[in-house]
Amino acid sequence: MATAMPNFISRLFRPFSTSTRVGLNPEGGAAMSTPEGAATATVAAGCFWGVEHMYRKEFKGKGLYDARVGYIGGDTQSPSYRAVCSGSTGHAEALQVIYDPSQITYRQLLEFFYKMHDPTTSNRQGPDAGSQYRSGIFYHDAEQEKIAREVTQLANQKWWKGKIVTEILAAGEWWDAEAYHQKYLDNNPGHFLRSFPPLE
Repeated sequence: MATAMPNFISRLFRPFSTSTRVGLNPEGGAAMSTPEGAATATVAAGCFWGVEHMYRKEFKGKGLYDARVGYIGGDTQSPSYRAVCSGSTGHAEALQVIYDPSQITYRQLLEFFYKMHDPTTSNRQGPDAGSQYRSGIFYHDAEQEKIAREVTQLANQKWWKGKIVTEILAAGEWWDAEAYHQKYLDNNPGHFLRSFPPLE
């Protein structure tokens, strides 16, 4: 499996702008419509470019309605990419997945989460270091919390030898990232994707 791990310093030279308000689409327009019966999953697994790319690739045509990158887990209103990168807002770079629970289960999304990144490194993924790159599951209800803890325990036993440091927290306020971050690796396909050995 692979996930994006571009050099952190190179990312600082990209343009910065203010993130869109929660609920707005990545282009800053009207609120995105959510299909009836859709569910939401929110995870953080390092650089959100790669996380989005991998989820879209894995679940395309299998019940994935939408996936968007943004910021969660902090205490600043309307955080910008620059502020999140500074580590001063407390936010994590994250992915929010809107999906059809009759085709994809929350458990499947979390099992994939534990296979597509390294959940054993605190505030780091590859060369990217900082609290914004922490591993986290942000649950939206009690059932999601229960499944998150079960899957984490299983992943710890089966794949990661008890070393998982992933946070499991209630989902707080979500902020969409700036428009140029959405589908970033689809629009900029030359970026490096870091490989992980497959987990059985």
